Amino acid sequence: MLSHLLSRSGIDSVVIDNRTREEIENTVRAGILEADSARLLVDTGVSDRVLRDGHPHEGIDLRFGGESHRVDFRKLVGESVWLYPQTAVFVDLANARERDHGDVRFGVSGTEVDVTTPSMRFVDSDGRPQEVRCDLLVGADGSRSVCRNEVPESVRTHRSREYPFAWFGIITEAPRSAPELVYAHSPRGFALISQRTDTHQRMYFQCDPETDPSEWTDDRIWEELQARVAGPDGFTLKEGPVTEKTVLRFRSFVAEPMRHGSLLLAGDAAHTVPPTGAKGLNLALADVRVLSELIERALRRNDPAALDEYGPRALDRVWKAQHFSYWMTTMLHTLPGATDFDVRRQLGELASVVASESGSRYLAEGYTGRWPA
Repeated sequence: MLSHLLSRSGIDSVVIDNRTREEIENTVRAGILEADSARLLVDTGVSDRVLRDGHPHEGIDLRFGGESHRVDFRKLVGESVWLYPQTAVFVDLANARERDHGDVRFGVSGTEVDVTTPSMRFVDSDGRPQEVRCDLLVGADGSRSVCRNEVPESVRTHRSREYPFAWFGIITEAPRSAPELVYAHSPRGFALISQRTDTHQRMYFQCDPETDPSEWTDDRIWEELQARVAGPDGFTLKEGPVTEKTVLRFRSFVAEPMRHGSLLLAGDAAHTVPPTGAKGLNLALADVRVLSELIERALRRNDPAALDEYGPRALDRVWKAQHFSYWMTTMLHTLPGATDFDVRRQLGELASVVASESGSRYLAEGYTGRWPA
């Protein structure tokens, strides 16, 4: 996305990735886009496929005490989110870069970066050594970022929190169980009922981080999921074959500063959030929306000081998203060793959120990314 935005301003870039395009296209990722993320794809000419193939979700269900309570985003903040798989976002962007003759090199290896030159060296997919020298080096290289460690220890600060639970995630060949996402708090722990397509769904339930997915049969998985959403209203899940099982660990992380000299960090290289609030991909897109504007000012308008704005502007949104993701996570999950008081307090918090227009609006603002300025 950053390379696409820069090209629209007449700024050349080279993008490298150690995975092949095919590998990325076949890696299942999160699927909720904030409205601003969807608009970024459409308004900048990437693709309007999100409008045709995506599904607008105007709210979510908070389910607790065996009953569902809808939080209506459209009514509360006048905005929706879009169910549109991250894989589709990648395909749209890769196609756009290919269409516009962008320089994107997949399947590289042996990557090294030099932030003083600045430059990057790597071996391309044909086995040939390459070196690219540049004005600016952007580390958008994920949660195991090499680039962020190029910021000297004397000036960098890494803040993080590990969580004592994980998500057991599945993909199933089944019809939708609900029209929108269902976030369920239950005596057995959290569950999330999500969707992907008309025939494939994504679901999760809280588990121990050391859980081995291979030990869970389809029958055992469905028994656990059904128990976590069960209630007097009779809500049940539509079942089907489980085609994928994985355990997703939770971590919150922020690296500061997000700029050091010619190096700028974006996306998971700079911050990760628990998936509960659906912020990860959206934060990455928000980063590069700001970054592209500032790079254009620095390089095309001869205003190098513009880059000093990047960290403070991006981190303002990052820390709001960290708080929102932490709040959603701790409100809905059962903590190890939780007492009856702890569980009843959570239920009181959930009841307060859905009973109060102000509480529901706060959730809607955070989920849709419509935080007040």
